[in-house]
Amino acid sequence: MADDKDVLRDVWFGRIPTCFTLNPDEVTEREAEPYYLLLPRVSYLPLVTDKVKKHFLKVMRTEDVEEIWFEHEGTPLKWHYPIGVLFDFHASNTVLPWSITVHFKNFPDVDLLHCPSNSVVEAHFMSSIKEADALKHKSQVVNDMQKKDHKQLWMGLQNDKFDQFWAMNRKLMEYPTEEGGFRYIPFRIYQTTSDRPFIQKLFRPVSTEGNPHTLFDLLKEMCPDALTKDGEEKRFQVVIHGIEPLLETPLQWLSEHLSHPDNFLHICIIPTPTD
Repeated sequence: MADDKDVLRDVWFGRIPTCFTLNPDEVTEREAEPYYLLLPRVSYLPLVTDKVKKHFLKVMRTEDVEEIWFEHEGTPLKWHYPIGVLFDFHASNTVLPWSITVHFKNFPDVDLLHCPSNSVVEAHFMSSIKEADALKHKSQVVNDMQKKDHKQLWMGLQNDKFDQFWAMNRKLMEYPTEEGGFRYIPFRIYQTTSDRPFIQKLFRPVSTEGNPHTLFDLLKEMCPDALTKDGEEKRFQVVIHGIEPLLETPLQWLSEHLSHPDNFLHICIIPTPTD
């Protein structure tokens, strides 16, 4: 892969200042102070909220505690989406710190998957990596890895170890030079205007004529409404890791440098703020 290590590092160390407050309906023995934390964009809520949980448990009785879950302005936050995706999709145009409400009761089964332990997060994460590699290399790279290599990817993410993770993840980002890119680009497009959780289809990084496909080409095929037509005001922002990449950026480069650790390119299409 083209080694823009600074980009990989910037993506990995992206943080979101967050304020956690306890849902006022929870029964507490004394008032619960808010808890502030810098959340890593590339991680998942269950991996980084142990301190939040401990903080609020101090003011609660054991019998009032069930499974912890989080919401932002009435929307339950799906733990199996990367934190950065949750923020970009639900809160990217709100004032920082990001305001998250903590619940210990009335788990919303309809909206959220249960997450009894971090091993559930690990299983979800590894399944995403395998799915991405099936698209990129027909699963050849991930199948050639040993169990300890899979563990190294997971431990790198869980313990926030950039070098440990990327020493192994590099292999998942390689491809034969003559092919000009992966077989297909693993991506998910999230839209606030759609009832579907996300769009995920087969899309090659290079056209049949051998030209690199760009972010514009992907959007034009998958969700043309997100693009601004000549003469009209910009209605949507196309956000990856909190930034709006140029639409002419090659998809292959984006996939190598702006994918989340699960090896998917997560693209949020959100309404342009009106203020």
